[in-house]
Amino acid sequence: MLLGRHLHLHKRKGRRKDSLLDRSAYILLSRIRVEGPLSIGRLCDAFDLDASTLNRQTAAAVRAGLLEHIPDPEGGMARKFRITAEGERLLDAERRGIVASLDRIMAGWDDADIAAFAHCLQRFSADLERLDGRP
Repeated sequence: MLLGRHLHLHKRKGRRKDSLLDRSAYILLSRIRVEGPLSIGRLCDAFDLDASTLNRQTAAAVRAGLLEHIPDPEGGMARKFRITAEGERLLDAERRGIVASLDRIMAGWDDADIAAFAHCLQRFSADLERLDGRP
């Protein structure tokens, strides 16, 4: 219940006070960093969102200088989105802020508890994606 309440309050506020990226930009940049340049179609599949939503989100990220549109590096027809140097910089800074928040929350935890929590959270997330059909 506490986690649900915390997430609800966080969502209502929009983001941490020191946040540099909004939630959609953070998620887009994170996915593109892991997978490399992605098309709108691939982003739709990855996030189970419609193209119009992702077009709005990617357009905002392009305007902010976080993403750039590039031709498909593999020669395909669809243009892809690639993270920019500024996007990388802000994503790294945002992650540092998130890690600092987690450090404050888990200040009294020992390394074994943190490792166990990370393992269980990763397993839980993987099972959610598996049930949703998008590992």
